[in-house]
Amino acid sequence: MQSEMENRLVKEQKIVTERLSSSYKNGRIGHAYIFDGERGTGKEAVAFFFAKLLLCVSPENSVPCETCHSCRRVTSSNHPNVTLIRPDGQDIRKEQMSNLVYSMTKKGYEVGRKIYIISRADRMNVAAANTLLKFLEEPEGDVTAILLTDSYQSILPTIQSRCQRLTFLPPSRDMMINKLVEKGITPSMAATVTMVTANLDEAFRLAGDDQFAHMRKTVLKLVEASDKHVHEALLFIQSEWAPLFKEKEETESGLDLLLYAYRDVVASKAGLQSIAAFPDQQELFRGLSMKMTYSQLSANMEAILQSKKQLHGNMNRTLLMEQLVLSMQEGLLVV
Repeated sequence: MQSEMENRLVKEQKIVTERLSSSYKNGRIGHAYIFDGERGTGKEAVAFFFAKLLLCVSPENSVPCETCHSCRRVTSSNHPNVTLIRPDGQDIRKEQMSNLVYSMTKKGYEVGRKIYIISRADRMNVAAANTLLKFLEEPEGDVTAILLTDSYQSILPTIQSRCQRLTFLPPSRDMMINKLVEKGITPSMAATVTMVTANLDEAFRLAGDDQFAHMRKTVLKLVEASDKHVHEALLFIQSEWAPLFKEKEETESGLDLLLYAYRDVVASKAGLQSIAAFPDQQELFRGLSMKMTYSQLSANMEAILQSKKQLHGNMNRTLLMEQLVLSMQEGLLVV
């Protein structure tokens, strides 16, 4: 049975679902879509809503009935015509895409459209992306691809050009923060978690997670350490960062938080009134904003983004972080 949270996510993306329903009503179903939006905006929930609509036995007003045999099987992940692919570990591999193409080209178990949903499509390695591209160029029969991503720019331009892009807008951060505070979350933690996810339920879970609180604290300590001597920053990576951020996913989350911290510093320097990711650290950030130039801050943020790209290679994660710290220190020494 579809969860209440998934139902709410679908309703929150009314513009997207109405556009999909209109495409269905007018018989203009695309062979490939990219659902692009922040983490927690309901991309997967809407993908399954669309899959149900395309396979529904008795849709009502271009909306799936939710009660027919086909709708129920899509909801329970038991429909043979719907395939969901997630990263195998950190990446989506060529073997996964080759198996998908094979299953899509052979005769289906049931009549009707075949639908494949690729979660975190930006995680396809080069070989996987090229395998998918060949299939998108020459689709066979009634097949619809739905690629889900929160990093549209990371998807090959040749794939982008063959897909219809639907953008998922996040809810107001102000609204989310207020709701979290009403539930007893501190304003500072509420501000941080609403940068990480646009899903209110996930934000509430993160806000109460001790591991996430520790990650948040460690990222802020790295910001402080990076402002000091390079040896202190490197020692911090070895002694505190590496033992906590062991996996790629955790390291990526840490880099995201680090990026948000430097965005706050830039906002402080520019006197912007935007909602901070770390409102409890404004004194620290104000001090950094007076010491650092815009070019230094820009270089630091670019270095963090480059580290995120390198993270999904086979590079040692501790070495990656040490190189990042050195890059940020170089920026400080240039001026």
